[in-house]
Amino acid sequence: MTGYLYIVATPIGNLGDITRRSANILKQVELIAAEDTRHSRKLLNHIGVDNKIIAYHEHNEEKLTGQLIEKLIDGTSIALISDAGTPLISDPGYKLVSAAHDANITVIPVPGASAAIAALTVSGLSCSKFIFEGYLSAKAVSRRKYLRKLVLESKTLIFYETPHRILDLINDMNSIFGKSRSVTIARELTKKHEQIVRDTLSNIKFKIENNKIKSKGEFVVILEGSKGNLVKDSEIIRINKILTERVSPKDGVLLTAKITGRKKNEIYKLVHENDKIG
Repeated sequence: MTGYLYIVATPIGNLGDITRRSANILKQVELIAAEDTRHSRKLLNHIGVDNKIIAYHEHNEEKLTGQLIEKLIDGTSIALISDAGTPLISDPGYKLVSAAHDANITVIPVPGASAAIAALTVSGLSCSKFIFEGYLSAKAVSRRKYLRKLVLESKTLIFYETPHRILDLINDMNSIFGKSRSVTIARELTKKHEQIVRDTLSNIKFKIENNKIKSKGEFVVILEGSKGNLVKDSEIIRINKILTERVSPKDGVLLTAKITGRKKNEIYKLVHENDKIG
């Protein structure tokens, strides 16, 4: 009889958020695969678990997946955990779960904390439809290019970001999505210095720059979806780009104004700002 693969969610900060079922599963399994064994050992010690634990992370998952599948086939039950929250969400584990299904091994979810969902529920923004984007590229050009693709998206957008890149991300969003777009910053969720702030992108930018929102800890950024006012601006930029492939930038602005009915100075400003962030 094969073992079971349990996907176990763990607290994102406050150790008191561990569920009774999660603790019981971690006590019962023969092996725990953790992203960082030293980090996870703190949680395991807190709930009185002394089971065997091995490191399973992005640098060894290719090599280790096959070994874990063999153990599962031989009857060993394994619990997969990440450093915090639900495994596989911006964390390793996809290859193991996929391989387990291929080997007809039963995969069992043990739900619990997720930083993305926790932040969304307290964001004050629409929760009915949303898109999880996780971490964007650390490279400015790639990040901006990707964000521009999302400018028309009406669903709420969820991002993860590190403290040393949070201001860069907000600066890019401020330029691309507009200063008045609403955004919620959730920092250090469930921890002692938890901070949740909803405001416009321009005000959030100011608060980060002035240390009212500290650049410390892990960030979840919840961005309001487009309400339609940015659709026109995006369409203007698209039309202008097509036109300037055939005519001069000056004529491109003139023709765009005639096609869209917008003022020339408005179009020039839009195009100029778009070129600056590109």
